[in-house]
This record gives sequence, structure tokens and C-alpha cells, in this order.
Amino acid sequence: MSATHRRLAVGALLALGLLLLFFRGVDWTALLAAFRTADPLFLAGVVAATLVTYMARAWRWGYLLAPLARVPFMRLFSVTLVGFMSGLIVPRAGEVVRPYLIARHHALATSAAFASIILERLVDLITVLALFFLYLYVLPHPAAQTTGPLLGALRLGGALAAAGAGAILALLFMFHLRADRAMAVLDRILFRLPARVAAPVSRASRSFASGLAVLEASPAHLLAILGQSLVVWLAIAASFYCCNRAFGLDLPLHSTFLLIAFLTVGVAVPTPGNVGGFHEAYLLAMTQAFGVSRDTAAAAGIAAHALGNLPVLILGLVFLGREGLTMGRVAEMTEEPPDPPESSAYAAASPAMEACFK
Repeated sequence: MSATHRRLAVGALLALGLLLLFFRGVDWTALLAAFRTADPLFLAGVVAATLVTYMARAWRWGYLLAPLARVPFMRLFSVTLVGFMSGLIVPRAGEVVRPYLIARHHALATSAAFASIILERLVDLITVLALFFLYLYVLPHPAAQTTGPLLGALRLGGALAAAGAGAILALLFMFHLRADRAMAVLDRILFRLPARVAAPVSRASRSFASGLAVLEASPAHLLAILGQSLVVWLAIAASFYCCNRAFGLDLPLHSTFLLIAFLTVGVAVPTPGNVGGFHEAYLLAMTQAFGVSRDTAAAAGIAAHALGNLPVLILGLVFLGREGLTMGRVAEMTEEPPDPPESSAYAAASPAMEACFK
């Protein structure tokens, strides 16, 4: 059994266990009644907000790549959808597919494009933490909010995640700023290895360092990226707000900032399509933080997951063929990165990727 098949098998078992936990105690009659009475206009709003989210993601990615290459928006949008669609089917596939497709059509190394993905994840995490901070300490708490140990655990987790994100960002900045010195140290280490191993690793590391060039962009460019990230996450918040309203949950828009914090933990569970982890986190947030009934919360969680992922799945499959890929090829790429000389860069950066919100 290949490594990809093992990951899929383990992920499927995790998903099954979480779904059993999610549906435990749910009244199926009440669940179906909640779906029958859901407002279709608000459900359509979920789909619309999802499309805006991925358009904003593509827009922001263009700014992250700008110091390396000017990529047309439609190419960015197509590759973004293909990457996220691939990740729904094969965990972590999007981390390989997106840099590969961009590098294939533009004059940059795959590992340099991969560096932009790491920065994207860090900006996502920073934005999520900023919204969580606003919810906790600035914005008025919804009248329906309850208190409990989960909120305290999220506060602690948020503080630790903020410290970790800051440390990783500082490390990446220093790696780019002092790339020559870092490469000299790395070359001394690689000198002891065979040339067929040392040379590709050295090239990949230099390309990866060059991919961090946006960290030295003008303040206006960096502020634009932060603003774009805010658009991304407000669109995500709007999708959850519409979903909650569809099921009669009259919670303010900023209540979704707390929901997103729960979901950040839930989607960290490595299951195909975030199945199970997303659902259980949504259920916990709605029932434990806002006192929503289990049946209504379960219905809203199922709808949010389905309507947030189905457009990506459908459009991603449409664009997959146009990008010259098949799902079989995507699965192969997760076994061995498409540009073998740069495989070590992927392996080195993977832990940072896993720590960030998908």
C-alpha cells in the first residue's frame, strides 16, 4: 500500500469516527425538518460567498507571487480551484499541485512558488487570530453566547498559535534576508553528501529563499495583502452567517469569528475533505458557545460543509482537464513532488503548512 493510500485509509477512519460522534444523539426527524424549512435564499448566499472567497484567494496569491512573476487572474483562479479541489480528495495534494501548475507556465522554480503557499497560510492564520482577538476583546458578545471551558482552551490555543506564527514569519524573513549566509552554512553541511543529493537540495533551497521576496515588498504592497486576506476571511464569515440564518439562527456576523476559531481546530484533523473534523467543530461551536439545539446545529454544519465545498469540487474538476491533469496524476504527485530536485524543499516546509488553517 502506498503512502497516499495509507493516509487516505487513516483519514477515512478518523472521518468515520468523528461522524459517528457528530450524529450521536441527533433526532433524525428534527434534522430533516430543519433542512425542509431552510431558507433557500440564504443557502444561495453561502454558495455566492464561497465563490467570492476563492476569487479573493486568487487575487491575493497574485500579490504574493508579484515579486517572482506576473500571473493573470484567470490562471490564478483556475489553479486555486484545482489545488483546493485536489486537497479535498487527496489530503495535502493542493500544496503540491498549486506550485507545480504555476511554475509550469511561468518562469519560476516550483519551490519558489511553494514559498508563496507557506506565506499564504501564515497570513491566513494571522488574519484568523486577529478576528478572534476582535471577537474576544473588542466587539460586543452576542446575547446568546454561553461560557464554558472550550472558550478558555481556544484563548490559550490562540495565544500559542499567534506566538508560533510570529516565530515562523520571523524565521522565514531572516532566511530570505540572510539567504547567502544561510546557503553557505547549508552548503558546508551538504558537502558531506553525494553530489547527486547535495546539488538538488542546494538549488531548491535557493529557489525557496527567492520565493520569500514579497517579505521585502513595499509597505503598501504588504498592506494590500493584509487587506486581501481580510476580504477572504470576511467572505468566509459571510458564508457561515448566511448558513446560520438559513436555519433560523439569528446571530450577528461577528459571531462567526468565534465559529472560525473552532473550525480552525476541526479542519486540522487530516481527513479527506475535512469530513468529520469540520462537522464536529461546527456542532461544538453552535451548541457549546451559542446554545443552539443539537439538531439545528447539525443541519447547519452539514449545509455549511456541503455548500462550501461542492462549488470548489465541481469547478476544480472542470478546470483540472484544462490544466492538463488527472486525479491519478495528482495522487502520484503527492507520492513524489513533480519536480524531484526540489522535493527536499517540500519536505522541509511541510510541518509549517500542517499548522495552518486549510
